[in-house]
Amino acid sequence: MIATFPHLGNVYIAVKALFDGLGIDYVIPPQNSDHALNIGAKYSPEEICLPFKIMIGNYIQAIEGGADTVILTGSCGPCRFGEYCELQMNLMKSLGYDLEFIVLDMPKDIGIKELINRLAAIGAAGRKSRFEKLKATKSAVQVMRLIDETEALAHYLAGYERNKGECKRLLHRCKKEAMKCSSPEEMLSLIKEYKKRIEYIPVDINKDPLKIAIIGEIYTVIEPYSNFYIEDKLMDYGVSSKRGLTPSWWFKNMILSPARINSLNIKKASRKYLPLEIGGHAKECIGEAILSYREGFDGAIQIFPLGCMPEIVSKSILPAISRDCDFPIMSLVVDDMTGEAGYITRLEAFIDLLERRRENVLYGS
Repeated sequence: MIATFPHLGNVYIAVKALFDGLGIDYVIPPQNSDHALNIGAKYSPEEICLPFKIMIGNYIQAIEGGADTVILTGSCGPCRFGEYCELQMNLMKSLGYDLEFIVLDMPKDIGIKELINRLAAIGAAGRKSRFEKLKATKSAVQVMRLIDETEALAHYLAGYERNKGECKRLLHRCKKEAMKCSSPEEMLSLIKEYKKRIEYIPVDINKDPLKIAIIGEIYTVIEPYSNFYIEDKLMDYGVSSKRGLTPSWWFKNMILSPARINSLNIKKASRKYLPLEIGGHAKECIGEAILSYREGFDGAIQIFPLGCMPEIVSKSILPAISRDCDFPIMSLVVDDMTGEAGYITRLEAFIDLLERRRENVLYGS
C-alpha cells in the first residue's frame, strides 16, 4: 500500500508524522494550487462544490507519484460531504484509476468497532511493532494539536507584533522545516521550539488591533488555498484572527461525539438560533459567531463553497445574530470561478468598516 490523502490545512504535517512513525509508504500531494484545481474541475461534475474538485486534483497528482490508496474522512450526515467517498470512488474508476479508498467515518455513524477495523487496515500496512505504532499514533495526535496551537498563536499575535510579518515568517518556516523531519519525535521537538519562539516575539501591549473570527464550512475555513490565504492576508493587515475549526478540533469532536459531549459550548451558544442538527458544520458556524461576539471580537467572516446547503442556512441566520448583537458578519462564497481581486476588495472593505465603527464609538458619533 502506498497511501495518500487530500490536503486540509495542517493535516499533511500530522499525517506525515503518523506515516513516518508507522513505517507506511506514502505520497503527499503537492500543495493545493490552480493546477490541482484545474485538474479536478476538468473531471468533476460542473455543479459539484469546490472542495470536491480540489480533492480530485490531489488524488490524480498523488497517483502520478505512485499512490494506490486514498485515506479520507467521511460523514453520513445530510451534508453533501457524506456522499464524497462514493462519488469520488466512482469518478476515479471511470477515469481508469484503480484506487482503494479507506474512509474514516464518524463512530456515531459506523460504530466504534468498524472505525477500529478501518484504522487497523491502515496500521497493518506499517512495518513497525504494535508498541511503535501506538506511540506513533499518539505522537501524530500531539503534532496535530501542537501545530494548530502554534498557528492560532501566530494569527492572534500578528496584531500585536512590533516587527511586522515576524509571526507569519516564523509560522511558515515552522511548517516548511517540519516536512524535513524524519520522525514524529523530531517533528514534535521542532514545533515546540517554534511555538516558544512565537510566544516570545516582541509585542506592543499598547496596540488594540482589530479582532476577526473566521467561521463557516470546515474545508474552506481550514484549507488556505480555497479561501485565498485569508488568514495570511489578515496577518499582513495587522489584524488578530481566530478560527475555532481546526484539524485537532475535528479529531477531538469525532472522539467525543458518541458520548454526545462534543463541543458543548458551541451547542449551547447556537441553541437560540439553530436548535437542530442540519448537517455539515452549520451549528458550529452559528455557535462560533455568538462566542466570538461574547469574546469581544470586532466581527466575523463566514466562508463557504458555492452550493453548500448547511452554510446557506447559516448565512440566512447570521443577519439576525448581527442585528441582535450589533456584530458585523460578512459572508464570502468561493468556487473555482471566484476572482481573487474582488474577494480581497470585499475583505479590505470589511476591515475599513470595522475600523470606522471603532472610530465612531471612540468619538461618540
